[in-house]
Amino acid sequence: MAGKNGGNGGDLPLSGVRVLDVSQVMAGPFCSMLLGDMGADVIKIEPPDGGDQTRRAMGFKLKGSDSLGFINLNRNKRSLTLNLKNKSAREVFYRLVKTADILLENNRPGVTKRLGIDYETLREINPRLIYASISGFGQTGPWSQRPGFDLIAQAMSGVMSITGHEGGPPTKSGVPVSDIGCALFALYGILSAYIGREKTGRGQYIDASLFEAAIAFAIWDISEFWGTGRVPTPLGTANRFGAPYQAVKAKDAYFVMGANNNRLFENFCAVIGRPELFADPRFSSNSARLANRPALIEEMEKSLAAKPAAEWIDLLLAAGVPAGPIQNFAQSLGSEHAIARGAVMEIDHPVEGRVKSIGFPVKLSESKQRVRLPPPLLGEHTDAILEELGIGEAERIKLREEGATR
Repeated sequence: MAGKNGGNGGDLPLSGVRVLDVSQVMAGPFCSMLLGDMGADVIKIEPPDGGDQTRRAMGFKLKGSDSLGFINLNRNKRSLTLNLKNKSAREVFYRLVKTADILLENNRPGVTKRLGIDYETLREINPRLIYASISGFGQTGPWSQRPGFDLIAQAMSGVMSITGHEGGPPTKSGVPVSDIGCALFALYGILSAYIGREKTGRGQYIDASLFEAAIAFAIWDISEFWGTGRVPTPLGTANRFGAPYQAVKAKDAYFVMGANNNRLFENFCAVIGRPELFADPRFSSNSARLANRPALIEEMEKSLAAKPAAEWIDLLLAAGVPAGPIQNFAQSLGSEHAIARGAVMEIDHPVEGRVKSIGFPVKLSESKQRVRLPPPLLGEHTDAILEELGIGEAERIKLREEGATR
């Protein structure tokens, strides 16, 4: 079908794959953006009255109405406005489903059934369709109808209970681990189902949740709980299975280091001029260092206070001991390494001009990822996509008059 490559992704692995993205905010749009980055034709289906709510998110304004958060979540997509509560819009949607390989949605369980766009309905239209649902707690179970946000999933999964410092107030991860984790697990399910479809010819349903994504990320802490029966508590920057492996204080600042096996710890002790620490029975094995971590860090910081953090980092790296500064985003994104890796790029936007965007997080040797399409304006590609479906101008005008699209 014309346009199914959605912006010239011919040399990319997912060129020719069509994705219908009926999701909003973060987890779903991040997942579909990664599919678009690999060449898929991602059609972002948005309500005509404002579109994805992330367009209006964040507490600062750019030139246009779209937030920088939206711009960073929605490159390589086309925007089609459809009011899926409208019968005529749903008929258009069904025609689009016939052309699709993948559908991604993040409504609360039960909403798609009421709208008539659930998997059972759509697989009758297209048995090859891979349909992925993202929700807070999954499609089944007693919590399935709860509204799900990253914060709620972090709290209820147990992740928040181990974040922060011992005795401190509840603390969430600084980044949305449940949202982004769920996006990645959904992507893993989608691509697995897509490969499986090559064998069976049939699509399938994927049920991904923020709650289970957060649990999956807690593999070390849950293993400790099952292995010892002790409920894990916050450790600040420390690690449950190796020491020293945390932030430590030097003369001028904290920095991070990891000497969580005997070889590295011996090297560390040599660098700071304290070989007796390695011989001390309290610190001579990993299990002993874990049991005596507070005393160990106290002894280490007595010596680390002699030099600035940057000097210690250089000395430790020269000795093969992993170490690094604690950077803010200005330092991280401005670093020579981030620049060399393309962690930041500038893209052309039809309203904003040149805007900064987070770079592609993985690199492929044979397929050059690129921004084929800038983040779309609301409904920017509606007429073009409807034309691809064979919907003429008169019918498009009628759809607009009915409130089915804009």
